[in-house]
Amino acid sequence: MVSMISAYVKPQITRLINPVVKVAVRVGITANAVTIFGGLGTVMAALYFYPRGDLFLGTIIISLFALSDLFDGAIARRTGGEGTSWGGFLDSTIDRVTDSAILIGALLYFIDEDETVALLVLISLVVSGLIPYIRAKAESMKIECSGGIAERTERLIIALTALGLYGLGIEIAAILGFTLLALLGTVTVVQRIVIVYIALRRG
Repeated sequence: MVSMISAYVKPQITRLINPVVKVAVRVGITANAVTIFGGLGTVMAALYFYPRGDLFLGTIIISLFALSDLFDGAIARRTGGEGTSWGGFLDSTIDRVTDSAILIGALLYFIDEDETVALLVLISLVVSGLIPYIRAKAESMKIECSGGIAERTERLIIALTALGLYGLGIEIAAILGFTLLALLGTVTVVQRIVIVYIALRRG
């Protein structure tokens, strides 16, 4: 149910950015360059704005950099397929770095402001690392393990929405958002463990 967000939103945004993608390809901008630019921008914004308490401004800037995740894929497809193995590895690795930077930035702020929210952010940070690890480990054993109630896009939307609204003065958004994020992340971890367990039992 939650994954329907990305299934619907991504195609809509991709259609909107296609004209920009055409121009980018024409002037020689590569998918890997966009990936690196977006990743560096996200990390710097998260670790600069969030610990300072500039949650709304930081969220807006991070959201703009996060669009690179759509641009790099669109550029890769337009320049001859889904991209190279190196490009896929780079994109996946930078995704992990940026996700961690966002949550670490939030943790550095909330650790002095609200211990409960800080704990929820910490749980979210741990499970956000476990989710892709379980998938990678499963795939090394030839098991398809991409399922789960909340994949990366959904988790990113929840985190940024909670931080942005909190930055606007809606304080309850943080506790609600990170409770949801920690819960959905934990459920996704359990779901993926079950997928692997069932696959190994059948194998």
